[in-house]
Amino acid sequence: MPQVKPALSALGILTFLGNWNAYLWPVIVTTTSDMRTLPVGISLYGTSDAGGIQWNTIMGMSTLAVIPMVIVFLIFQTRIVEGISLTGGK
Repeated sequence: MPQVKPALSALGILTFLGNWNAYLWPVIVTTTSDMRTLPVGISLYGTSDAGGIQWNTIMGMSTLAVIPMVIVFLIFQTRIVEGISLTGGK
């Protein structure tokens, strides 16, 4: 288990980051607005009643949605690099 720990932690971190950005599956599955993920909510919130796209709102919400991913990456950066480097051959 000690030798697999970096690879498992890298897998867990990359799985979290991939699911945080999930768009297609939550669009298909969710039926109420309470169950939507951030990317789905951002895409639906960006349109106005007049038919225009509010780019400033979309960019602001996207910036706030990226902050948890950056924090996770900064905390576990060494684990990610170590886990990915173990998969490469010599």
